[in-house]
Amino acid sequence: MNHRGEVLIAVINNEHDLAIARDQHWYRIPVAQAEKLQQQVVWPPQWLAFYQTKIFGADAYTVRHYARVSAIRDVYRWELFPGQPNDAKREQRYCKLELSPLETLPHPIVSQNLRRIAFIATTWEKFTKATVINELLKN
Repeated sequence: MNHRGEVLIAVINNEHDLAIARDQHWYRIPVAQAEKLQQQVVWPPQWLAFYQTKIFGADAYTVRHYARVSAIRDVYRWELFPGQPNDAKREQRYCKLELSPLETLPHPIVSQNLRRIAFIATTWEKFTKATVINELLKN
């Protein structure tokens, strides 16, 4: 099957979240954002890929890593981060995407425009053939 939403490109904007995806094999998306993606008929994804922001230096503004989504569960933030302070953020709801081990693309997908990205839903075919972000956006 080849439909938009097979692959969801998600922003990863800090080393800690990349380490969680790499070492603990999960990523979180706020429930409200997942609901918006569901309304756009691009949820749930089969694959998750990561667009790295400027914090990643030489790897900034690229998609290098991806993983298969094995399960999605609704959780509270305190379930994801049990050691964090007891504050209002604890009760936030997330979709926890459980992932296979991260894989690395043979060649990164590069953003030529250094754009801000929230999520990009695309097909597996476009994802595996793309060399630049714009190729993921074409119909």
